[in-house]
Amino acid sequence: MRRTERLFQIIQILRRKSRPVTGQELAEELEISLRTLYRDMAELIAQRVPIRGEAGTGYVLESGYDMPPLMLTTDELEAAVLGARWVAARGDARLVRGAEDLIAKLSTAVPLELQPVIVDSGLLPVSFRKRPEDSFDVALVREAIRTQRKMDLGYADEAGNVTRRTVWPFLIVYADDIRMMCAWCELRQGFRHFRTDRVKQIEMLEGRFPERVARLRKDWEAERAEQRRKAASPPDSDASR
Repeated sequence: MRRTERLFQIIQILRRKSRPVTGQELAEELEISLRTLYRDMAELIAQRVPIRGEAGTGYVLESGYDMPPLMLTTDELEAAVLGARWVAARGDARLVRGAEDLIAKLSTAVPLELQPVIVDSGLLPVSFRKRPEDSFDVALVREAIRTQRKMDLGYADEAGNVTRRTVWPFLIVYADDIRMMCAWCELRQGFRHFRTDRVKQIEMLEGRFPERVARLRKDWEAERAEQRRKAASPPDSDASR
């Protein structure tokens, strides 16, 4: 790896970490010596990259620093292309258009030597499952999540029975064969998962739900973790008494 690429990679590592990174961690990931790492850090600081280092703690890239968005490595570009192609194959209609537009913009914006990575990357997402068609434009749910708006929902269970409920959507799960909206359900007073192909009627309401989306996701994840813990725990046995 050339030094300029390595300096860029150091910044990328610091950007993706939410905590201080020690010099040893950086050196191991970059497969260089600590001495070389310290020289690289000195060079970055000399170039006025706002890196703060504290003995015994590690290095932190201060907030507010950014780099030109199209300074992508080959691996980053291939990751973007593969992800966009997966979305183009499995996303809702607006996300499909967005993914196609993204690939087109990358094709014209990256340096000439990187264009073959997009045009002929040799990466193709494949699915052997047929996904049921959505009964509505899922982009409506994405908008409700962004704006923290309640939704009026008519939902059919496996037997076809339809219930009407008000939900607070906070997540859309794009699985290989189905899509699900995760939401707090006012009717059931709990978290529920709704397959988008079973939605019979949906409308975004004027009212906003009071809980932050991030808080709902955190509580949902905690509930799922507790459910997994209970499922993994052995049942009580009278034999041990």
